[in-house]
Amino acid sequence: MNRITVLLAEDHQIVREGFRSLLEHESDIEVVGEAATGRQAVQLTRKLRPAVVVMDIAMPLLNGLEATRQIRKDFPDTKILILSAHGDDAYVEQVAALGAAGFLLKQTTSYALANAIREVQKGNTFYSPSMAKHLRSQKSGKSPRSLAREEPFQKKGNRLSSREVEVLQLIAEGKPNKQVAAELGVSFKTVDKHRQHLMGKLNIHDIAGLTRYAIAEGIIESNVRLTLT
Repeated sequence: MNRITVLLAEDHQIVREGFRSLLEHESDIEVVGEAATGRQAVQLTRKLRPAVVVMDIAMPLLNGLEATRQIRKDFPDTKILILSAHGDDAYVEQVAALGAAGFLLKQTTSYALANAIREVQKGNTFYSPSMAKHLRSQKSGKSPRSLAREEPFQKKGNRLSSREVEVLQLIAEGKPNKQVAAELGVSFKTVDKHRQHLMGKLNIHDIAGLTRYAIAEGIIESNVRLTLT
């Protein structure tokens, strides 16, 4: 029997271990890798080519939504199953627009997680009931084509590239330009140019404003607000 290969992308080790423990009891599912950051999830997908990636939204260095966008672009056959502690309607719409195969709350049962993995591997979608209801109500007012064109981080005509989203997240997480450059493998000047371009495009002219924008767009978690005054 061919087992479904799964990559677990979750920044909290104890949560990853819990998911792995749950899935180890499933004879048809094999966890082939674990990622602690969104960037690592993209890298491990490239290396391991899992059938399914179980992706947390709130990931450091590269959030789960942007990691999903990059994986979907480079590996369209890999199914992405999003997990989150919150079932915000805005997240549900963004996940659907990115082409993720499903969205579950972290409080889900082991049976639901394993079943979701099996369903998305078959080419089906799998959403928690409340999320599925929201999607149905949204789609009833929009054509599938218009819904599919929607992108996260693109409000008010501000189209951010994947690299701009990465830079924005690292800045909003409080990392100085030198560290951002090291994380992305680019020069300090390149990071500064991206930062200035972001500020001009978004009409935001300070780091605190960029951080608030990142929070509002779901690029980073809202607990970053604690660092702002």
